[in-house]
Amino acid sequence: MTALESSYLNLAYPPRLDLGPQLTHDQLRSSMQSTMARHKGGPVWLFAYGSLIWRPECSAVERKRGRVHGYHRGLYLWSHEHRGTPELPGLVFGLDRGGSCSGFAYRLPEEQLDASLYALWQREMPYPSYRPHWLNCRLEDGSQVQALGFVLERHLPSYAGNLPDDVLNQVFESACGRYGTTRDYVEQTVQALRSHAMPDRNLEARLKRCKGADAH
Repeated sequence: MTALESSYLNLAYPPRLDLGPQLTHDQLRSSMQSTMARHKGGPVWLFAYGSLIWRPECSAVERKRGRVHGYHRGLYLWSHEHRGTPELPGLVFGLDRGGSCSGFAYRLPEEQLDASLYALWQREMPYPSYRPHWLNCRLEDGSQVQALGFVLERHLPSYAGNLPDDVLNQVFESACGRYGTTRDYVEQTVQALRSHAMPDRNLEARLKRCKGADAH
């Protein structure tokens, strides 16, 4: 099945998805090690653009506002665990090609770095839906660092793409996973971005439209 054919099926909710088995401990370690092998040295930074802003996975030595170019934040990834179930999938954010994205860059402590990264991989990569990638991130002081980010893989069945409002509203009404509902996840992210003076206007507009649909 092509990505285009999959996208048509995803317009009906709940979608028929086979995300395959979750990654094993060894697969998570292998992904993490291959990603770190591409790191160019120096401090390890993590780019937070969604729930990592308001629910960090690990401590940070330093936190600075940052922006990456070439990727934007989108509610484009089906979730069978964190914000939904296989029967009623939820949605979570990912970085997709095009535009730019504001967020925070966390400099991770060198002490227990391996344990911190593994906890991050367990959280972000239960399924191989993301591609861990080193992003060029410009910090608020104008300096640039390479920061770890999780980029969407469009060819995988977990990629939902930019769904229409009526489907998104169905997800908001139905999807709930280990960490709560998709709606709460989006609302908390919107609030966190606004509280840090980096509002996502497109995301706020979509949330407002879908809330408006509830009233009808």
